[in-house]
Order: sequence, then C-alpha cells, then structure tokens
Amino acid sequence: MSIQEGQVMNEDIDAINRMRAITISREYGSGGGEIAARLAKRLGWHLIDHAIVEGVASEMGTSTLEAEAHDEYTEGIISRILNSLQYLYPASTVCAPPEAFLSDEDYRSAVNRIVRAAAVSGHVVIVGRASQVILAELRDVLRVRIIAPFEKRVAYVMQREGVDQRTAESRIHMKDHDRARYLQMEYHQKPEDVHLYD
Repeated sequence: MSIQEGQVMNEDIDAINRMRAITISREYGSGGGEIAARLAKRLGWHLIDHAIVEGVASEMGTSTLEAEAHDEYTEGIISRILNSLQYLYPASTVCAPPEAFLSDEDYRSAVNRIVRAAAVSGHVVIVGRASQVILAELRDVLRVRIIAPFEKRVAYVMQREGVDQRTAESRIHMKDHDRARYLQMEYHQKPEDVHLYD
C-alpha cells in the first residue's frame, strides 16, 4: 500500500491496539524520523530512536560517543585490522580507554536485545537500527519504509541542516551507503528489499 504526501489514512483502532510495534526504515532526508515522531505522538506510543544507542552504551558500559561510532555503520577492513592488532599486541598500541574496543558484533548483539525488549514492552515506534530485520518474525509488528524522490531529499537536507546543494547530495549518498552497507554486512539484507516491509 502506498500513501501519498498529504493523504489521510483510515485508522482501525482495534488493529492498532493489537500491534506491538511499528518499525520505520527511512532514506536519509526523506523525513522518516519526523514522520515516526508524529506517528508515535498520534498513537500515544513511545518513540525509540537515539535511545537505542544510549541503551547500548549503558548496557556495554561504554560512552554514547563510542556507541554512535557503530550506529548504522560498519567499519572497513583497515579499521578491523587495526582493532585486531590492538587486541593481539596491546603493549604496542597507544593506550586507549576500554570503550575503544567495542566490537561491531558486541554492538549488534546489544542492539538486537534492546530492539526486541522494546517490542516486547509494546506500543513503540522504532526508527532504524535494522529493526525491520530484527523483528521480522513477529506478526504483530508493522514494518514501514519511508522514501522520497532524490530532489526532495536534497531540498529537505539543505533546509534542515543549512547546507548547500552539493553538501546535501554528498551527505545523502554517504548516509544511504553507510546504512545499506550496515544492513548488508550485519544482517545480509538490502534496505530496498520490499519483502522486509508490510
């Protein structure tokens, strides 16, 4: 089903009350985060977005900054090699705080636990963090993808972030690439796969 901009949906209150969660996957600059916030407010549900990153940091005993470094991003091969060297030869590396050793696998496991716990608590709108994949087996979760034409995304990013067109286009490409790579590397899925959404 496709809802066009400005179109109003009919609400089936009983169906909404039976749902545990709604996941929102979004293209960068599509306004998906704002749509999720408005949806959560309208339904009277909790919005779970950056709280996932904060939850991971708390659970892993690391800083929010370190958790953000892993958020919807997968490190490249050079970073992996350097991190492995830090484990193998700790004396030869510059002293780093313990949070510098948070692995992608540890991060992904923590995200999975937090997303699942949020869904179990019920009546939550979860933004990103591969939640459409993590909760794929749950029948009482609605999985949504927010997209927009590239030109509208560029205009949105320019206005919201106060940047020029070239910078907006670059950010969109970079964020879309990082999110797609994260989903592919960590979950072997592609964000544009229509089978991930209802």
